[in-house]
Amino acid sequence: MTFSPASFDTRAGALADVAVLLPAYNGQADVERTLASFAEDAPVYALIVDDGSTPPIVAPAVNGMHVEMLRMPKNGGIERALQAGIETLAARGFRYAARIDAGDLAVPQRLAKQRARMETSPALAALGAWTQVVNRAGEPLFMLTPPADPRELRRTRFLRSPLVHPSVMLRIDAVRAVGGYRVAYPAAEDLDLFLRLMERYDCANLPEPGLYYELNEGGISATKRRKQIVSTLRLQMRYFDALNWRDWAGLAKNLLHFVTPYRALQKVKRVLYASR
Repeated sequence: MTFSPASFDTRAGALADVAVLLPAYNGQADVERTLASFAEDAPVYALIVDDGSTPPIVAPAVNGMHVEMLRMPKNGGIERALQAGIETLAARGFRYAARIDAGDLAVPQRLAKQRARMETSPALAALGAWTQVVNRAGEPLFMLTPPADPRELRRTRFLRSPLVHPSVMLRIDAVRAVGGYRVAYPAAEDLDLFLRLMERYDCANLPEPGLYYELNEGGISATKRRKQIVSTLRLQMRYFDALNWRDWAGLAKNLLHFVTPYRALQKVKRVLYASR
């Protein structure tokens, strides 16, 4: 049965045009735990994009949630999985895609709060939230608090991550208007998208926690770290503003990341963010 907002509308109310977008490669238990974390006052629709998992991900039964699967023919990477998800949601008439990754947990009412803000701010194409970083045991490590103001995000886009990708709600038509998720910048597909969105729209963050982000040494930031840094450097050079000192600082920071071991960098982050 093909699902659409029209068939969901009478039950979902204010969240009828919102879809949770979760790409997954293996990790059935993490997928189930992540979807079960959503606590909203209306039913939630979720699309899992199974990127060639072996065995295939099975759509879990989650109370208050309608879960569907989109299966990629083979493992092609998160960039292709996300773009396939965006196109599927657009074809079904959804307006907003709320990103989350397997293993992460949503703060209660995250979807309602983000949608309400985007409805009152039509210039917004992406809206993230502050994020509590935790370890695999769920113990807090540090808090990510990117700027809330769109102008400040543009100024500091390379000095610190402008948005925490799995915390973001995206306006689907805006994402498609700028070309969607691309494979041109491997492992930095989120920054690539955010930078293109910032050229035509606003991006912002809710100044309150919206996500528990699991620091996973098997995740992209760890396993594809060098590729991610190279892609980020390429993006920095493409959008570099020599008159913005923050771009110079961001470039120096990324070069330092290139030579700093991953675990050492996480320890530094814990100290820096804990002091704020």
